[in-house]
Amino acid sequence: MGGGGKAGPNNWLGNWGTFGLARQRGIIQYTLAANRQKATAGALHGAIFNGWRRFRGQVLYIVPPFVGIYYLMEWANHRNEFLNSKAGQALYGDSEE
Repeated sequence: MGGGGKAGPNNWLGNWGTFGLARQRGIIQYTLAANRQKATAGALHGAIFNGWRRFRGQVLYIVPPFVGIYYLMEWANHRNEFLNSKAGQALYGDSEE
């Protein structure tokens, strides 16, 4: 029961990945020599179309916050320039905001 115990001389786990199981049959692997492969095949095509796909998927998460912050900073700069001008001092000079 349980199958525990010490491993005898005929119970060998095998090489990495086999662990004593029967060898698999019917698996065929084909390889291509490294000097026969095209290392940059499809790289430009993949860069253009995959880059556009990724950009299109993320643009609505990135652009609206930047646009909002840009307009907020523009408003704050104009407001600061107005409050530090003669007209702003004349209008709000005696009150502190």
